[in-house]
Amino acid sequence: MSRLTREQAAAVAAPTSDDVALVEALRADLAAAEFTNDALSAVLGEEAVAALDRDQIVPGQLRVQQLLQDEHPPASAVMSALWLLDLEVSAGQLAAAFPRTGLDGLRRLGLVLLAGAGSGRPDDGGPVLPAVDLRPYQVGAAREGASAADLWVTSDLGAHQVDGALPPEHVLGIGQASLTLASTTHRRRVATALDLGTGCGIQLFHLLDHAEHVVGTDLSERALAFARFNLILNAEALGLDPRRLQDRVELLPGSLLEPVAGRRFDLIVSNPPFVITPRTAEEAAAAETGDTGDGGEERYTYRDGGRVGDELMAELVSTLPDALADGGTAQLLGNWEIPAAGEEDGLGEDAAEDAVAGEDVPAGPDWSTRPRRWLAALDAAERSAGRSAAPVDAWFLQRDRQDGPGYAETWLRDAAEERDVVDFRRRYAAYLRDFRLRGVAEVGFGMIWLRRRPADEAGEPWRRFEELTHPVEQPLGPTIGATTERADRARREPEAVLGERLVAASDVTDERHQRFGASDPEIILARQGAGLRRVRPVSSGAAGVLGAADGEFAADQLITAVGALLDDGVVDVEALTDSLREEVLELVVDGFLVPAE
Repeated sequence: MSRLTREQAAAVAAPTSDDVALVEALRADLAAAEFTNDALSAVLGEEAVAALDRDQIVPGQLRVQQLLQDEHPPASAVMSALWLLDLEVSAGQLAAAFPRTGLDGLRRLGLVLLAGAGSGRPDDGGPVLPAVDLRPYQVGAAREGASAADLWVTSDLGAHQVDGALPPEHVLGIGQASLTLASTTHRRRVATALDLGTGCGIQLFHLLDHAEHVVGTDLSERALAFARFNLILNAEALGLDPRRLQDRVELLPGSLLEPVAGRRFDLIVSNPPFVITPRTAEEAAAAETGDTGDGGEERYTYRDGGRVGDELMAELVSTLPDALADGGTAQLLGNWEIPAAGEEDGLGEDAAEDAVAGEDVPAGPDWSTRPRRWLAALDAAERSAGRSAAPVDAWFLQRDRQDGPGYAETWLRDAAEERDVVDFRRRYAAYLRDFRLRGVAEVGFGMIWLRRRPADEAGEPWRRFEELTHPVEQPLGPTIGATTERADRARREPEAVLGERLVAASDVTDERHQRFGASDPEIILARQGAGLRRVRPVSSGAAGVLGAADGEFAADQLITAVGALLDDGVVDVEALTDSLREEVLELVVDGFLVPAE
């Protein structure tokens, strides 16, 4: 199939949503054709759908090519051929698939182009090209009692639909990062929510299910146009009045928090432009104005924050809490640089200034070095602003890490930049040089959770830095919410927690390791089968509590009994019991021990 060049793709306008009635006709055609995830699984087959998830279109092409040979192919097959599988369809086939919208309506909406059409009139025999990407998306039930909804998402054409690298103003569609953030977000009822860097609006779909009013911001006006079109296209399923979006949704242009300066939100979610691009301080300043400068790398708006290294993430961690209402939470994806040995103090231009006396920053190379420095800088800013009485809780969860070459390959291929071999080699070398000069050994990826405590809840902030690279149970949002709620209660009411009757969670198993011939295990592990699926070592005392926790006795009674059993006249039983109390509280927070009820 003919494809658009990079220059042609860059010149395509975002779809227009001015004619609401026409967008509603499009929705009716898509629904009538059953252009949905579940229906496509039946049409294409599970193997082809799984391949599409890996950005591999060949299995789907082989199946749909057969269907297109029919005199009247299924409308869903025609739609899949055009937007999902890079197959040629005729104007006549497309007109038949969209009886309400019509070919002219699709063109007026900005969804298709006629290949070689000079007169601008539909040609029943000529091929049609996609102007943008359009694909089904299913929003699962975010809350108990809610039902899944079939939606459709428009975005810019993907790499398999464009010759050459993607344009700099590319608007990303449904990607793995968006799906990860959606599944990780704790879906609690809130009055106000902010999607920072909304892109084509995927997170807005989910937020509207549990937030009364939602704001989406983006530096790209093009992205906001896609988001508006997608909201109107899916207005019925989202419970919106397509002619009065402003009643529940605001779409605001601008960088990061600038469009909502001075406002506070109960929930902020963000898949920010965190990707590191080799850049000097001077080039970063020029990139902020859209000028790459001499030797500066081109900026992809959807992923590149224009800062040196991971400084955009540092900025977000320090500024997001100020946009949170009391008790408000923020959940975002991001990455952070991991220093090479001997480079901990020099990583990042402001690293030395970020360190605050007394902050627990690792002495040697550690993946959490940068995140801890960001929080140290945040605490210092909070104190200077007089807000230290209500600290900011934080949880960094590292899910993956890459060395310099791996990182360069991931993001150069993300925008199809490997297609120009000379440019690919130059940019690849720039990544390796940048990481070497700044002392970066690896880059970590993961999730960040922040919470501004209510003004009346003082004390030390709850901070967790955790690396879990194994598969976890999805969606993860309920686990994130339950863990942070348990941590909050254990901090406020430790005696009440230990006064409850507890049992080992049903998914927790006991794993023991010992040398052959040894009488006792040397390592005892508690393993979770659900949620984050942690595996953590436990002391023999904690193992005793887990084994005896059958709901008959309170946790503090079991701790006292186990402490007495371990009293051999040598150990300090009081110190042992205090240590065991702390360990049991941790097991409660992590979900290894749960209330008997």
